[in-house]
Amino acid sequence: MVERRLKLQSRLYEHFLRHLLIFRVLRAYTAVFVMAGGQRRLTTRSNAPSILLLWFCSLFLLSARTDAAPATPIPAKAGARSCSSLRSIARVYMASGGFDKAQPFLESAIDLAKRTDAPDSEMCACVLDLAYLHKNRGKLAEALKMCLLGLELQEKVHSPNHPYVAYTLRILSQIYRGQARYREAVSSLDRALTIMRGAGSEESREVAPFKVDMARLLVIQGDFARAESYFASAMAVIEKSYGPDHLYTTKVLTSMAKLYVLQGRYAQAEELMSRAIPIQEGVYGSNHHFLVPARLVMSRIYQAKGDLADAKALLEESLDAAKKRGDSEFLLEADVLCRLGELHISGRKYSRAEDVLQRALKVLESSQNAGSDRTAIALGSLAKVYMNQRKYAKAQSLCRKALEMLESVFDRNHPSIAGVLETLVKLHRQSGDMAEAARLEQRVEEIRVSKRVAYAPIAKAIE
Repeated sequence: MVERRLKLQSRLYEHFLRHLLIFRVLRAYTAVFVMAGGQRRLTTRSNAPSILLLWFCSLFLLSARTDAAPATPIPAKAGARSCSSLRSIARVYMASGGFDKAQPFLESAIDLAKRTDAPDSEMCACVLDLAYLHKNRGKLAEALKMCLLGLELQEKVHSPNHPYVAYTLRILSQIYRGQARYREAVSSLDRALTIMRGAGSEESREVAPFKVDMARLLVIQGDFARAESYFASAMAVIEKSYGPDHLYTTKVLTSMAKLYVLQGRYAQAEELMSRAIPIQEGVYGSNHHFLVPARLVMSRIYQAKGDLADAKALLEESLDAAKKRGDSEFLLEADVLCRLGELHISGRKYSRAEDVLQRALKVLESSQNAGSDRTAIALGSLAKVYMNQRKYAKAQSLCRKALEMLESVFDRNHPSIAGVLETLVKLHRQSGDMAEAARLEQRVEEIRVSKRVAYAPIAKAIE
């Protein structure tokens, strides 16, 4: 009985993979048709593979039920094969953003692996897939737990210096980054880079994405000089191996443009974005939430040029797209709301700014990020609103709270700290405490010089 069921599972899985291949080919054909200017909707072609995909997934799931134990034990090898099949289906869903649909398959795979005493290698794969799923759904505590367990198993199955371990450390770094634990994120990624460099060439295609992740972390930490060095090293490889028009290349260009904006190098940033955005729009369409990071950068460029109307229009489009986001972009709405709040401050529309910043704080509070640097930056912006509304006590209280959060996450010379200190300088001047204002102003100048960061247009607008 057990053998018959396993054979049926195997046969169904083969059919599933065959129709998945058809689905991918037709999806690629549809994309080419649309990009070539076709107007007719390919409804029959696009719906049929989806129906087949769901039908075979349903059949497979029914044939591989794990809610009741079989009459006789399943051999470890057969159990592992079933776990692998369940994981494969979950990965198909995750690849298209269907994390809620993928989760039951992964949980069934882990349950089956436990009951059948599957090898450590199979349990490791199940656990790491679940860690990746939780990370992309914003459940970072669960993701961290699964990732650390998976890492322990992976080091046991392979070795502490195996490239597989490096890729897991990269995911671990991303989880720490989501939790605003940036020092641990850098430490994990440092170890991953060491492993990858030991396994291959410094200039290899495989090492480049690790360098990009490190550059992005360094930008967050305010270490712009080192970030630029990592970007330059990675881009030399990425342009050659991926190509200048590859989607990943454009995402790296967007990250570099963000760095240039923070340094006040707006012309260079705009040049990079003029390359990146058309390609991303060609792939995603004009109103996809994956475009939001690029549009956030462009909104800063428009604002720096004094084009507040275009900046606002771009952010409002981004907010609409962010509300339709997938699980993997759970903080996107907060990022857009914070930028929109800053823009309203720049335009002296303080009531609107207060409204959107309060909304941003609610999103952050509901997404396990109430104490993060994002929250601190939102509080700092809200303090500027209160200062301009002459609510000085409230403004000073928020500045102190934001400063405490930022100093717990970053070092004392972080550019975001300088932004909060600038508001405090104005508040102390208003209250007549010129000595404290001068002391804080000197600290701001030291941060600006040491980090080579641009003075924010928002800070200038308030003066």
